[in-house]
Amino acid sequence: MKVLVTGSSGRIGRAIVARLMRNHDVIGYDRNPASTTHVIANVADELALGKAIQGVDAVVHTASLHAPHVSHVPDAVFNEINIAGTESIIRCCARYNVQNLVYTSTTALYGAAATPIERASWITEEIDPVPLTIYHTTKLKAEALLCAAANSGQLRVTVIRMSRCFPEPAPIMAMYRLHRGIDVRDVATAHELALTTNEQPFRVFVVSGTTPFQPADVFRLKANAAVVIQERAPAIAEAFARRGWMVPSGIDRVYSNAKIQRELGWAPRFGFDAVLHQYDEDSPEVLPPVNHWNARE
Repeated sequence: MKVLVTGSSGRIGRAIVARLMRNHDVIGYDRNPASTTHVIANVADELALGKAIQGVDAVVHTASLHAPHVSHVPDAVFNEINIAGTESIIRCCARYNVQNLVYTSTTALYGAAATPIERASWITEEIDPVPLTIYHTTKLKAEALLCAAANSGQLRVTVIRMSRCFPEPAPIMAMYRLHRGIDVRDVATAHELALTTNEQPFRVFVVSGTTPFQPADVFRLKANAAVVIQERAPAIAEAFARRGWMVPSGIDRVYSNAKIQRELGWAPRFGFDAVLHQYDEDSPEVLPPVNHWNARE
């Protein structure tokens, strides 16, 4: 399969390109140069995009502005990249008869729905997002544009709503793998699997680490997470105690990956133990410990 990957110079795009290159012919497309990028252009540049997309079998649309850009980039630029760029992708796919698209979205767009006051939220694909920022809003709008294109018969679209996967302090990053984090390598394999099994007009998957918690735990997770962690995930509780690290006193959300596991057979390979191994090996993927759970949660 010949695949165009937009945003190929970014953290997620690089991982997807590297994964797809094992089995497919890949063209990386980004406005910034990188070893994984072959075409240097803005995703909203429809002329350049059309030249790159011509002749491909599928598109992985990863190019986006993200949460760290919110306070530094005008809303108009978010609209240009996240919305107008997606519109350009849709038009170019129609023009060159490309019918298979995987879109990299985010669990962040659930916004206020992810932080109820009295309990932890249990987030699945059926929960309605309540966006809080321009980032959330533009990603949700892009999903809606792709859904409309799929419903019109123009595209087969898979949306991957991925959870956090950027470098963070080791205790935070390891604990997040239980309920709201994912390894970038697992994100890449989810994209590849979605790309090669895309037969439905439109589908959405939450991609996050497999949680040991249960929906019945949501009140206790918010009020006394340490007890639930000890019950449901004693291995990480023991590992934290051995290292002198604190576990969080409360957990406010759990992202469930049950749907993609059930429908596609995908499962993450890199859990909390992988984070601890990376930290012990001085990987720049994991930052030194900082005990500030309350600030991060």
